[in-house]
Amino acid sequence: MADEILFHVKDCSLVSISLGVKAYVLAELLDHVREVEAGCIYHHFWARQLRPSFDHPEFHNDFAAWVHRELHDYVLAERLNLIAPHEFETLEELREELINVLEERFDEHADLPWRKADKPFYFVKSQIVVFDTGRRISHPKEVAGILPTFSQGSVFYHFIDARRRTEKSLDDFRAWLSAFGPDYEQLSASLASIDPYFFTLTEIKEQLITVFKSFFEGRNE
Repeated sequence: MADEILFHVKDCSLVSISLGVKAYVLAELLDHVREVEAGCIYHHFWARQLRPSFDHPEFHNDFAAWVHRELHDYVLAERLNLIAPHEFETLEELREELINVLEERFDEHADLPWRKADKPFYFVKSQIVVFDTGRRISHPKEVAGILPTFSQGSVFYHFIDARRRTEKSLDDFRAWLSAFGPDYEQLSASLASIDPYFFTLTEIKEQLITVFKSFFEGRNE
């Protein structure tokens, strides 16, 4: 029965693990990007959202921030910043896009691959640590009332990291709603329209609350 389907609210944190690999010039960076494990690519695109603060909030990934801060190539920094990782089905496809952007800029600026930074780019991967909060949601109409209590870790785990775990690369809310039948297809579509990358976790939570509240206003459920 649908009313027996429970949403298990989880929380998480990311533990950063250094790979012992660094790059002072873009040519080195490109070589390492080709070889590092996929989890490292994931970390440098997504982990910033769970950090309490960072130097360049206008940049959405570590590659763009480093190029801007250390190499002062604002053209490349902007191009890297525009890469939207959620638009790629796999981390390998994301890696290929990152390589393509770097190589394209190298072709335009011959000395850029060898311009040395004062501070290197350190390659890091993440280990996700998941906690069960013990809270359960039995029906979609309850979500809007519970979402304000979600930590940033819960938002990250259920709306962002879930895309690595679910069969169709869905966030946990849409994956859960699919078990309730076609009545919630519009709600799922509204959730799908929320950008998981270019908004902060606080902004994402606010949009989730709005979407769930708006859907159930005036409905007798």
